Amino acid sequence: MIDGKIHAAIVDYGLGNLFSVKQACEYVGMSAVITSVHLELETADVVILPGVGAFSDAMTALKKLDLISPLQEIGKSQKWLVGICLGMQLLMSESYEFGVHKGLNVIEGSVVPIENLEATSIVDGIPRKLKVPQVGWNQIWHPSDKYLNNHGKDSDWSNTPLWNIADAEYFYFVHSFYVKPARRELTLATTKYGQIEFCSSLQYNKNFACQFHPERSGSQGLKIYENINAMVSANPE
Repeated sequence: MIDGKIHAAIVDYGLGNLFSVKQACEYVGMSAVITSVHLELETADVVILPGVGAFSDAMTALKKLDLISPLQEIGKSQKWLVGICLGMQLLMSESYEFGVHKGLNVIEGSVVPIENLEATSIVDGIPRKLKVPQVGWNQIWHPSDKYLNNHGKDSDWSNTPLWNIADAEYFYFVHSFYVKPARRELTLATTKYGQIEFCSSLQYNKNFACQFHPERSGSQGLKIYENINAMVSANPE
């Protein structure tokens, strides 16, 4: 902590809405720094890995900054690690974006393209074909039985960063790929786009990630930062 505030380190590797994330952290009472310095990541109370852009570019940038091993160690530790959008995807084992690329492997699973969009949406009574990337507001839901596929999960969002957020709430998305965790029971929330119900938020130990941008999602997004602040304060490393 710094002056009694939870200290957040926001990973700077050249891709991401860093200042928006910093502003959101500070708005809910955290101190925050944008950094690529190992020591600042190691000494922070929570590490936030945001990101937009290509998976392979991001992994190349993390490798050049020698941040892969530190982030993997944080993912195994009792420190909170938060992945946002591309940052969520980087936590997975591998991505199929323009080839096959290894991820941080903090959470076992893959990153796959949005496909099977034969279904159309109805706008003002007119069928419209869904577009890729998905850009805009969409809802998050507790995972359906169909999605869980007999893996089972307690649907309660208490004791998670989604606490006090209603089912079917809207958040802001910008993405062409989504994650498929090997253990579907790690999924906190799903989102539907066309024929796809995909994992839009997950938690594994103290690793939390979301495909949407909470820092761009108004008051509901700020609730997530508030919850992270409260959870880290209640159980510091």
